[in-house]
Amino acid sequence: MSKAGQLGWVGLIAAKALRLVLVLLTVAIIAFALMKNSPVDPINAYLGADIARVGPEQRALIAEKWGLDQPATTQFFRWAKNLMAGDLGYSMTYNAPVADVLVSRFKASLPLMGLAWLLSGVLGFALGVIAGAFTGSWADRVIRLYSYVLASTPTFWLAIMLLVVFAVGLNWAPVCCAAPIGVLPEDVTLADRARHLALPLVALSVLGIAQIALHTRAKMIEIMQSDYALYAKAQGASRMDIALRHGARNAALPAVTVLFASLGELFGGSVLAEQVFSYPGLGKATVEAGIRGDVPLLLAITLALTFVVFLGNSIADLLYRLVDPRMASGARIA
Repeated sequence: MSKAGQLGWVGLIAAKALRLVLVLLTVAIIAFALMKNSPVDPINAYLGADIARVGPEQRALIAEKWGLDQPATTQFFRWAKNLMAGDLGYSMTYNAPVADVLVSRFKASLPLMGLAWLLSGVLGFALGVIAGAFTGSWADRVIRLYSYVLASTPTFWLAIMLLVVFAVGLNWAPVCCAAPIGVLPEDVTLADRARHLALPLVALSVLGIAQIALHTRAKMIEIMQSDYALYAKAQGASRMDIALRHGARNAALPAVTVLFASLGELFGGSVLAEQVFSYPGLGKATVEAGIRGDVPLLLAITLALTFVVFLGNSIADLLYRLVDPRMASGARIA
């Protein structure tokens, strides 16, 4: 790589790092303001059924301990100062440090969201290539029907249907949780975890597969009608050979874009799926933090999600320049 090319990459990475800081700061301010204007009272949510036993003096002591008696701006700057020092705060929902909650919940969500993301990319790209290479065939019609129907299907409805049919009706899968109830974590086998992971994984994967398949199919149709594809066909190459040799590389661009840009949608889908299946991951923790007004936990999850989505979009932009070197020079920074 030339020196100019190296400077271009350094400038790109520096610009993205600066943009990341600004995005995280903006998201933190907006999320904090929304939480402070929420009708949920964190003290009432924390006390729950014991609220009738607590007097005004005790409520004042709780508010003082959590810093809720301070102005909103003071609370935000105090939280930001602690965040810069590596302290994410304390979760009143789980009665544990926010960092510990994030780590434990991330470990539970990683197999679910990671496998769903991987299956969406691999299967969606393969189906899109087949549908685009054989436009109008029975395979194309089946893939399009599958994609159009499932792309417009709400995640929570699909999760409920899977739960009703396969868990309740057929009894093929567990009804809830990430492991058998009452079994110690060290006694849970890999087969047990796979059985509990199956239905949430299907609910998340089929929707992502549909979106990537449709984008890949549209690009493949364009490629199959290009001049170099027609020239290869005139030389005797089959449609599948043209699709694999000439189309797959170019069709990977929109697939990569959708795959990495769908990280936010994947997390949104996991929130609904984890609620339906009572799966103890980050999605379920987000809902509980919002209901209970757990500001430190909700802010930490929001910033973590923002970082992951930004990182995914940045990786897609960098992969563009590796897949298509023409974009490395003179391209707009996305």
